[in-house]
Amino acid sequence: QVQLVESGGGLVQAGGSLRLSCAASGSPFSISSMGWYRQAPGKQRELVAFISRVGSTNYADSVKGRFTISRDDAKNTLYLQMNSLKPEDTAVYYCTAVGINVVWGQGTQVTVSS
Repeated sequence: QVQLVESGGGLVQAGGSLRLSCAASGSPFSISSMGWYRQAPGKQRELVAFISRVGSTNYADSVKGRFTISRDDAKNTLYLQMNSLKPEDTAVYYCTAVGINVVWGQGTQVTVSS
């Protein structure tokens, strides 16, 4: 069973940057694709970005050109580089991994002040 632990969230001013990390343990070799979702207060969880085992990526329109997803399979870690942050990016960000099952991390809070 894969376990995911996110880190790197925090408080940042608008226009700033943060890098989220998601460390996978357990059976990371079973993971095919990985991604980031976010959930703002009172809203549904939404896809932010996804990356396949071979490195193809997919982004939400709202983050294209500002966020970059990447993975380091040697370190079993997924990243999300977030630049030019906006107050509307404020949310809890969740890492997810798709393999035998779909696994979620516990989430990390990102708060962008105006």
